[in-house]
Amino acid sequence: MRQRLLPAALLLPLALLLTACGGDSSADTGGDVDGKGSVTLNVGDQKGGSEAILRAAGELKNLDYKIKWSTFTSGPPLLEAVNAKAVDIGGVGNTPPVVAAGSDSKISVVAAWHGTSKSDAILVPNSSKLTAPNQLKGRSVAVAQGSSAHFQLVASLQAAGLSLDDVKVKYLQPADALAAFTSGKVDAWAVWDPYTSQVLQAKQGRVLTTGEGITNGLTFQVAAPSALADPKKAAAVKDYLTRLRRAQDWVHGHQEEWAREWAKDTGLPYETALGAVRRSVSTRVAVAVDKPLIASEQQLADTFTNLQLIPKKVRFADFVDDRFNGDLPPSTTAPKN
Repeated sequence: MRQRLLPAALLLPLALLLTACGGDSSADTGGDVDGKGSVTLNVGDQKGGSEAILRAAGELKNLDYKIKWSTFTSGPPLLEAVNAKAVDIGGVGNTPPVVAAGSDSKISVVAAWHGTSKSDAILVPNSSKLTAPNQLKGRSVAVAQGSSAHFQLVASLQAAGLSLDDVKVKYLQPADALAAFTSGKVDAWAVWDPYTSQVLQAKQGRVLTTGEGITNGLTFQVAAPSALADPKKAAAVKDYLTRLRRAQDWVHGHQEEWAREWAKDTGLPYETALGAVRRSVSTRVAVAVDKPLIASEQQLADTFTNLQLIPKKVRFADFVDDRFNGDLPPSTTAPKN
């Protein structure tokens, strides 16, 4: 018999915030930045993402442009908004750009960060008898379709000698997946931080495996080509990326301070936020969008094509704009642990 779980309400503060944003749709955050000038940069974000880190690091001051924020539940719907020109730029994991490219979306990867993949995890309830990924055969696994966790699930199964056909995949956005996991409706959940930390801190699950060593640990900022074609907006994008890189560097030396701000922004307990920061956020290093990065993402794209998870073969290089690389280190830079 499955161990009785704590009420899902104790585990849902972030999920409820995301649900309030309209599922796959977006919602204004209310924290728009009224900078100088006539240019407005429309930025797609996830709760506890770019806006929160920029604000905590003091990087939203003295802007020569305005910022209008929209919040999304995960990367795929955010990139749908980029394709629709509703968003000029936004942050996602390593898989959504590949999925968007496979649908001929109009997107350009303009910035990248390399970090550990420890927070990309497949979780199981504490009461589960599963102890290794190869035991997932025949089991149900929740995951957000087209997300970084989707590829992490694929890669973890392949490393264990299995395929997606060997498991019962339940495509659920994070809020629904968290509810399904805590109520025992799925056997496992492939997800990212802060959800990983949320479940672990609540002692309602454990890590079966992570993406460490099998996924590339990349996250991206992805822009709309139409925004990049506008000189004024392109200048705003350049400044925005510079500030975002400085903010991420600030986190390395201010983990506890950032965790407090992240907790405030998401509604998560401080200990949960701190666990997520220490496991993943604090490891990220800004890197160049270069040939090794493109090659790594091309492998991901080819995997999804072969599994018919995207409709056609993608040439990832066609969806990259490296004009904002500057003097950043190569993408092969090892993350800080």
